[in-house]
Amino acid sequence: MEASLYLIPVPLGETPVEQVLPAYNREIILKIRHFIVENERTARRFLKRTDPSVNIDELTFYLLNKHTPPQIVSDYLKPVMEGNSVGIISEAGCPAIADPGADVVAIAQQKNIRVVPLVGPSSILMALMASGFNGQNFAFHGYLPIEADQRIKAIRQYEQRIYSENETQLFIETPYRNGKLMDDFIRTCKPATKLCIAADITCETEYIKTRSIAEWKRQAPDLSKRPCLFLIYK
Repeated sequence: MEASLYLIPVPLGETPVEQVLPAYNREIILKIRHFIVENERTARRFLKRTDPSVNIDELTFYLLNKHTPPQIVSDYLKPVMEGNSVGIISEAGCPAIADPGADVVAIAQQKNIRVVPLVGPSSILMALMASGFNGQNFAFHGYLPIEADQRIKAIRQYEQRIYSENETQLFIETPYRNGKLMDDFIRTCKPATKLCIAADITCETEYIKTRSIAEWKRQAPDLSKRPCLFLIYK
């Protein structure tokens, strides 16, 4: 196996590994001894779920999160330069998509290191697939501003883009603020604008519904503490 940087997806929630990840991913994982991770505990748990025979004590983990000094990130790729593959494991879904792993991938590309994305669940793409919205022209914005007036202003600007540019707009929110964002969409968007709520994707409690703002105003779901994406379109 050529020494490479492998981008290793993980399940969204407690979904069984074999339900959302191909067997090939397991084959690759068993050959890797160096992993770049957001959280070592959850990464260890994922690896054991993938194959109980994995000897965690033989592995090396490099922590990558918002507290990681940028100057040491490049060092995480030294094993590749020495002929050993490295894997990136995100907290959920696909590495480098709305994820700090993108910084490592950028360095790998600069160093001409082979980057291999493995197949796995992406909540952003799966929500878009199930929404019924425009899948050829869309934009993911991540989190909206926390300040109320700035958030309302942003929602109005992005709503305008669905009408002027025929572009689906996607957002994510911290689970405990889902209800507040839902209320902001209902109070700010036009009654005819469509809003798709995609929560707990791939999990047993998966909920994906597309309704007009007027319809959501009559009955909105309880989204507290649930991983959720919001999509708006015309």
